[in-house]
Amino acid sequence: MATIEVIESEGLVTNAADRGRQLRDGLEGLKDKYPLMGDVRGMGLMQAIEMVGPDKTPSPEAVARLFELTKQNGLLIGKGGLMGNVIRITPALNVTRDHVDEALDRLDRSLAQMGRNFE
Repeated sequence: MATIEVIESEGLVTNAADRGRQLRDGLEGLKDKYPLMGDVRGMGLMQAIEMVGPDKTPSPEAVARLFELTKQNGLLIGKGGLMGNVIRITPALNVTRDHVDEALDRLDRSLAQMGRNFE
């Protein structure tokens, strides 16, 4: 009961919806910039990015490299997908606008370090 009261009193449902849209919009923008990003999918603050090679096939190698680069750049992401080619981004419900912007900047920096096409 106390958890539900905190969720309601701190407006976490609304925050999750707003920050989820912000995160999704940012990821879609990065997808336009980096061809190694395939499908962007998810709901609210649970977002996923399919990573693909130059031939648009699943690339678990790209995920492994990005996983290490984001860690070096101070962003923790998850890995998943049946082929191991999906990264997961799941910030806390109380994440702020600035935190989402910072996460997107760190992801952008990591993707740039990989290059436009990962081989």
